[in-house]
Amino acid sequence: MQYSRRPDLYDLEYSFKDYAAEVERIEAIVRARNPDARTLLDVACGTGRHLELLRLRFETVEGVDADEGMLAVARERLPGVALHHGDMRTFDLGREFDAVTCLFSSIGFAQDLEQLGAAAQRLAAHLAHGGVLIVEPWITPDEWRPSTPHVLSAEGAGVVLARVTVSGREGRLATMEMHYALGTPDGIETWDRNHALALYTVDEMRTAFEDAGLEVEHDPDGLMGRGLYICTRA
Repeated sequence: MQYSRRPDLYDLEYSFKDYAAEVERIEAIVRARNPDARTLLDVACGTGRHLELLRLRFETVEGVDADEGMLAVARERLPGVALHHGDMRTFDLGREFDAVTCLFSSIGFAQDLEQLGAAAQRLAAHLAHGGVLIVEPWITPDEWRPSTPHVLSAEGAGVVLARVTVSGREGRLATMEMHYALGTPDGIETWDRNHALALYTVDEMRTAFEDAGLEVEHDPDGLMGRGLYICTRA
């Protein structure tokens, strides 16, 4: 799977995210339910920005992602951290962790209820007894607004990046038609990318994790307004 044509630009594209504040909140959620948590697995870890900070708060951290390009960026950022290539619906590391995270709406890549159930089972299978699973969902079906244009821009060292998006909907999938423009001293490069994430209700998300044997709390606000599912294995 290739999430992004230019994984080296992912961190610039999402430079608006406050990773430090998110990690502080994640640790607080975990410690409140499992004060002695030592190990953490980040599923769909991307370029490793959360793990870069989480490794300072937990004894051992590891990551999983389906995109080799994103993992290549993460490996440069996180020498010595075990990073695994794997799909959230099928991965099996053969061990359990005190905390498992799946953040920034990555669960939406499980694109139907069967796939959501498979991902929930895999996440739960890697959670130790007494462990805490934190999943940041995508937008619910009622909140999604098709036919809405949006622009994002960011500046880095000698580069500017712009992304124009128009939202759509195909059944239970939120679709995004994206057009990128990258300006550098050598000129302007453009490319397109289509993106789709599944739209799940709160009840559907809760049921998927309860069916995986977990107790589920729903925080409607979460890290950035999309909510959080906080699951524990009793």
